[in-house]
Amino acid sequence: MRRKTRPRWSTAVCSVLASATAVLGVALPATASPASTDPVSADSASADPVSTDPVSTDSGSADTTIAAGLPVVTPTPQRMTANGAPVTVRGRVQVLVGTGVDQPTRDLVRQSLTAAGASEVRFTDLADSTELGGPAGPNAGGAGLTVVVGTTDQAAVAQALRAAGGSAVDAGRAEGYALASRQSAGRGLAVLAGVDADGVYYAAQTLRQLVGDHRIAAVSIVDYPLMALRGTIEGFYGAPWSHAARLDQLATYGRLKMNTYVYTPKDDTYLRDRWRDAYPADQLDQLAELVRTARDNHVRFTFALAPGLSICYTDPDDLKALTDKLESVYAIGVRSFYISLDDISYTTWNCESDRQRYGAASAGAAGQAQTDLLNTVQHDFLDTHADTRPLQMVPTEYSDLKDSPYKTALRTGLDPRIVVQWTGTDVVPPSITVEQASQAHAVWGRKVFVWDNYPVNDYGQTTGRLLLAPYDKREPGLHDELTGLVINPMNQASASKVAEFGAASFAWNDQDYDAQRTWRAAAEHLAGGDARTTQALLAFFDTQHLAPTFGPDAWQPQAPVLAARLDAFRTAWASGDPRARTRALADLAGYAHLLASAGDRIRGHVNDQLFLAEAAPWLDALDLWGQAFEHTVAGLGLRLAGADRLARQEFDTSAGLAARAAAIRTIPGTTRPQGPIKVADGVLDTFLAQAPGL
Repeated sequence: MRRKTRPRWSTAVCSVLASATAVLGVALPATASPASTDPVSADSASADPVSTDPVSTDSGSADTTIAAGLPVVTPTPQRMTANGAPVTVRGRVQVLVGTGVDQPTRDLVRQSLTAAGASEVRFTDLADSTELGGPAGPNAGGAGLTVVVGTTDQAAVAQALRAAGGSAVDAGRAEGYALASRQSAGRGLAVLAGVDADGVYYAAQTLRQLVGDHRIAAVSIVDYPLMALRGTIEGFYGAPWSHAARLDQLATYGRLKMNTYVYTPKDDTYLRDRWRDAYPADQLDQLAELVRTARDNHVRFTFALAPGLSICYTDPDDLKALTDKLESVYAIGVRSFYISLDDISYTTWNCESDRQRYGAASAGAAGQAQTDLLNTVQHDFLDTHADTRPLQMVPTEYSDLKDSPYKTALRTGLDPRIVVQWTGTDVVPPSITVEQASQAHAVWGRKVFVWDNYPVNDYGQTTGRLLLAPYDKREPGLHDELTGLVINPMNQASASKVAEFGAASFAWNDQDYDAQRTWRAAAEHLAGGDARTTQALLAFFDTQHLAPTFGPDAWQPQAPVLAARLDAFRTAWASGDPRARTRALADLAGYAHLLASAGDRIRGHVNDQLFLAEAAPWLDALDLWGQAFEHTVAGLGLRLAGADRLARQEFDTSAGLAARAAAIRTIPGTTRPQGPIKVADGVLDTFLAQAPGL
């Protein structure tokens, strides 16, 4: 939806403010100019709109470094130090390839070097290269830059790493890697050394973030994940993701060093209601493509079957139906399996033979029946199939710390290899602490695997919302008590990337996690690195910041940046000082214009078409709310100048735009539950309603 009603603040208010400044002798910030599309700094005295940011963060400048000379890498590495002047990338680059380098890793290295400015990227088997001399290490017969890629158990890779000024990563750190890049005597050397093939791939994902215009940042990195399992669980109610969205998600997980995707959409009938039935051939083909794409991105496709609504635990035919279903996806490459036992009842049995075996239906009896089923799947299926990983499961009691007969049955009887999921202290927890995870460890008799119900938006309190706040309120140090962490995303797959950036970074390195920095990284990713689009996205994210729980209280507030600006404006306006009011009005005008223009900026510069399609009604509503905001500011400016009749017209126009915005609804069939779109609700709408009376 394009804006049709032009706000009058750009003419009326600016002329009013200009007259006011002439009388009062107040110098207004440059951001009051109607020609500016940039956000206004929190410091109203700033006259440099380009350098300001709509979101106040501890890393909120446009600077792309986390320390002098160091680039931002997402997830944040365990250790990264500067290693001299940047490495020059020009002409031909020689890549010496050792062990553990698959084709996706080769492709990623080639793409990164080409993006940096290499005219040719030539791959040579490291075993065939005899050139290991030269001041910078491996000598590639005249190439200005040599890149060595391989696993750390290969002597030549280790030698090259030392030559590049790098440090080895502990061989026991699965998925870990070391990366070093150095320029010396006119020659460049970069080494990507992984503990295993995953580590090599992750080193290449880091290289992608180090390249610039004809250069690679000179750094020494030692890095590895702190949590073994990191990713998402497509476990929401409502319309499942499309096949194209899933393919895109898997590519995103690779970029973010996530290694887990649990496939269990509640509305896939072949997982839950019709779990006994074989997948139709076309759907099985799509699953096979997902499995291949996951593998290419070093992601484990985990197939989660949910038989609990109808299974008879003691029926051999049901057990065979279950293992036949697992066998069908094993045949297409699935090696990670999961049994979902959530959102079912244990007050009744599904067959008389279960009552005879386990007694009257109860929590404890259900726990014993489930234990027997899970152990059978682990012992009789997974242990007899090559390359499988330990079974994962989500229990029927998944969201508290209270012991119970059900938990006792699983704790005492379940094979210790089986991974148990836990959602925290609530279905949607406001926070997760190390102490809580430790208690869960004790209750379940093993470290738990967190199913984090953020940013999922399939319950009543999320009606009309995108959940775009940063991933937050999870305590550093959780890696000591967890086997891993996956988040349950929204029905809107691409919009979920905002939280995915944070969850991936937290699971990789919770000790150095910076929620605001990673939030910005997500915006920069969607913006393709464009600074103005990043600012527009962060302003949009702020209007979708509310993170509700199942109860009345939210665990993240709505529009905190906008709310702070409005609070500052109210304080200045209440002072009665004409100069303070004029300054505050100019400041607010700039931010109102940012919100009013953010939708057009995002539509015009974000290349993720799925994100634009998913967010369309929210962007349409933002257009109208932003215009309403501009007209309200215009009305306040006219009132300040004594033009009450014109002020009332502006307020009336604002009210009409707000009513139109409030009438926009979610796209039918794409989200659950459906309802009116919310944009900075309780913050912007409240201010617009109150403003005529200020």
